Amino acid sequence: MDHAIAAAATVKTTQTISKRTQSVVRTMIAITPDRAVASNAEQVQNSWVSITSEVQWSELARDPKSVAAIADQHEVRVKRRDGADLMLVRADHHAYRHSGAVTAARAMRSLFRHAGPDAVADALLDEFPWISVLPKSDRAEFVQEFVQAIAVSAELGQWSVLAQVVHEWANTAIVHADPELHRTLSEPTTGDFGPVPNPMEM
Repeated sequence: MDHAIAAAATVKTTQTISKRTQSVVRTMIAITPDRAVASNAEQVQNSWVSITSEVQWSELARDPKSVAAIADQHEVRVKRRDGADLMLVRADHHAYRHSGAVTAARAMRSLFRHAGPDAVADALLDEFPWISVLPKSDRAEFVQEFVQAIAVSAELGQWSVLAQVVHEWANTAIVHADPELHRTLSEPTTGDFGPVPNPMEM
């Protein structure tokens, strides 16, 4: 096959949260096919497996030790009715992720310096095909901002920075893909368009 087709399986396992209650823990397992997955988790080779269990907020409050035992093995999503879900993850695992993200960002920055913006832009076409409609100068600018945003996001642990850069450049590509829209936005403006509302009040 030219492209691996990701298969997703939802496994519902019943785990005892306490002697008084049982909780259905939904374990989401995503496995890339054509790669062997060993039966023993410690023997997994050449495979990517992501596991997240789900528990209710009430279960965490009722039996935190049992939920913590699950979190020792993998991430736990805590479902809440009155707010966004929470993720429970071990601090050392979180530190490993942060360190790995920073290392990857630095490697990307090094690649950019050695390969140049054109090569990096070509490599990103599979993920962001809209790059092809950007002018060459804009492609180089996008790659530079993309690499910088990865570094900032990795250092701060705030990936919304990268998401914002990609979102803004995708909108720029939309303008370049529409000649009439591009011409309209490129024309000089004349006259008074009236007062500008306070964005904090919108």
